[in-house]
Amino acid sequence: MGMLSLLSNEKDAHIGVSDENLERGNWSNKGDYLLSMVGYAVGLGNVWRFPYLTYQNGGGAFLIPYTLMLALAGLPLFFMECSLGQFASLGPISIWRILPLFQGVGITMVIISTFVAIYYNVIIAYALYYLFASFQKVLPWSDCFSWADELCSKTRLVSDCNATFDGQTIHANYSFITSNNLTCINGTVNYKPVQFPSEQYWNKVALQRSSGLDETGNIVWYLALCLLLSWLIVGAALFKGIKSSGKVVYFTALFPYVILLILLVRGATLEGALDGIEYYIGRQSNITKLMEAEVWKDAATQIFYSLSVAWGGLVALSSYNKFHNNCYSDAILVCVTNCVTSVFAGFAIFSILGHMAFVSERPVSEVVDSGFDLAFVAYPEALSKLPVSPLWSFLFFFMLLLLGLDSQFATIETLTTTIQDIYPQVMKKLRLPITLGVCILLFLLGLICVSQAGIYWVNLIDHFCAGWGILIAAVLEIMGIVYIYGGNRFIEDIEMMIGKKSPWFWMWWRMCWFFVTPVLLMAILVWSLVTFSPPTYGSVVYPAWGTAVGWCMIIFCVIWIPIVAIVKVVKAEGNLCQRIVSCCRPTANWGPYLECHRGERYSHVVDPKKEKEHEIPTVRPEV
Repeated sequence: MGMLSLLSNEKDAHIGVSDENLERGNWSNKGDYLLSMVGYAVGLGNVWRFPYLTYQNGGGAFLIPYTLMLALAGLPLFFMECSLGQFASLGPISIWRILPLFQGVGITMVIISTFVAIYYNVIIAYALYYLFASFQKVLPWSDCFSWADELCSKTRLVSDCNATFDGQTIHANYSFITSNNLTCINGTVNYKPVQFPSEQYWNKVALQRSSGLDETGNIVWYLALCLLLSWLIVGAALFKGIKSSGKVVYFTALFPYVILLILLVRGATLEGALDGIEYYIGRQSNITKLMEAEVWKDAATQIFYSLSVAWGGLVALSSYNKFHNNCYSDAILVCVTNCVTSVFAGFAIFSILGHMAFVSERPVSEVVDSGFDLAFVAYPEALSKLPVSPLWSFLFFFMLLLLGLDSQFATIETLTTTIQDIYPQVMKKLRLPITLGVCILLFLLGLICVSQAGIYWVNLIDHFCAGWGILIAAVLEIMGIVYIYGGNRFIEDIEMMIGKKSPWFWMWWRMCWFFVTPVLLMAILVWSLVTFSPPTYGSVVYPAWGTAVGWCMIIFCVIWIPIVAIVKVVKAEGNLCQRIVSCCRPTANWGPYLECHRGERYSHVVDPKKEKEHEIPTVRPEV
C-alpha cells in the first residue's frame, strides 16, 4: 500500500519525490518560495503608487514614517502570516482550525483576493496592449494623429496674457500679442486646457472610454483578447501548481530589476533628470509634512497593501514550506526587498519624468500623477521623447507585465490552495482542469472591465474591495490569534519550527503583536472610514448606484465573518456561553500537518488525512 501511495503521488505533478509532505507537496527549493513571495509582494503599486506618495508627502521625509510603519505594522503581520501557514500547512480558510469562530475571516480574504484577481489581470491586459503597440517605428501616442481632437497638443498653448501696448498694460489673446510683436508679462500667462497625445491615446484609443459608469458601451475586442492572453499565461504558469509557478518566477520576479536598472541608467543620462530626482526625494523634501496625520496614514496603508498582508496569499504560499524552514529570516528578507524596490523604482521613474518636464518646459509637478495616469499617460509620454523610443517603451511595459504576473500567480495559487484544502483528492486528480476552470471563470467575470466603461469598474473594485475589507480582516486576524488563541502560545508554535529563542528576541514581536500593530490597524481603519469620499475617476463622478454597488461588494466580502461565527456557535453543544467558548478553542485536528512534527504538545491531534474537519468536535481536549 505504501508503494502504491508513493506511485500515486508521483503521478501528481504537484508532488515531488523529495517532498516532506506527500499529501500537499512542498516547494522544490527555498529559491522558488522566496522569489514567489517577492513576486507576490512586489507589484504594480511599487512602480506607480509609492513614488507619487513620496513626492506628495514631503519627498525624502516620507521615508521616515514609511520605515516606521514597516517595522510596526507591515513586518509583524507578515511574519505572523508566514508562520501561521507554515506551521499548519493549510490555506487561508482551513488555517482557522486555530480559531473556528473566526473562520469567516479566511473566507473574506479569499473573496477579496478573487475580486482583486479579476481587475488585476485587466491592468496586466492594459500593459500587454501597450507592449504590442510598442512594436512600431513611431509610437502611436507620440503625436496627435487621426484619433486626436482639437485639444490635443504636445506643448502648452498660450491662451491670453497681459502685455504693455502704447504705454498701457492690456489683456489680450495670444494671437493679438504675437501679431503685434508684443511680449507677455511674466506671471500673467493663461494656457489653453490641452491634453498630451498620450492622454488622449489612453482614453480614446486604448480604453475607448465612455462618459461614465452609466454608459457601458461595447466590449473593446483587443483589450478582451489581451485579457484572454493574460489569463492563458497565468493558467500555463500554474498548471502544475507551485512546481511550475516556482520556476516561472525566476524570470518574472528577477527580470523587472534588470529593466528598472536599464531605465534608471538611461534616465540618469538625460537632461533634466536631476530635477526629477530632486522632486522625488531631494532638496524639496519637507520635514514639516510629518506633522500631518494624512502622511502617516498614507505610509501605513502603502506598507500594508504593498506587502500583501491579510489577502490570504502569504498563508497559502507559506503552507508549502517544509516545517523547519526559517520563516523569520524569510519575512525580514522579503519585506526589506519589497521596500528597497519601491525606493529604487522611484529613482528610475522620476529621472525620466524630470527629462519630460525639461523637454516640455513644464514643472515636474505638472507631468506627475498617480495610479493609471502615471503608468499609462505620463511615463509613456516621456518615453516617446527618447531616441529609439519603441525600445524603451517595450522594456517599460514588459516590466509592468512581469510585475503584474507574478503577483497574479500568487493570488490564483491562493484560490487553488483553498480548493485543495477542502477537496484534496479531487484537486490531486483534477488540478489542471480546476486551475483552468478558475482562470476561465475569472476571465468571463472580467469582461465587464474591458468594456468602454471598464476603467470605471476597475477603479470601483479597487476603491472598495482593496480597502476596508482587508483592514477588517487584518484587525480580526491579529486580535484573534494574540488575544483569543494566545500570543505566547503562538510563539511556542513558532519555536517548534525555528528553534527556541531568548525572551529578548521576542520582546519586539510581543510589543507589536499585543499592542502597537492592532492599535495602528484600528487607527487606519477608523481614519479611512471617517475620511471616506465617494469614488471618482479623474473629473468623472460616479452615479449613486455605482457607489451602492461598491458598498454591496464590500458587504458581500465581510458578511461571512458574522455568518460563519453564528453557524459555528449554533452547531456547537452546550449553553450559549459554552458554545462560544468551544468555538474559541482550536479544533481537535489543529497543529502541524505531519505526525512527525507534532511532538508532545500536539500528540493528541487527529490525523487530518483520516478524519474530515466537519466531523471533529470543536472542543479541544485539554493537554
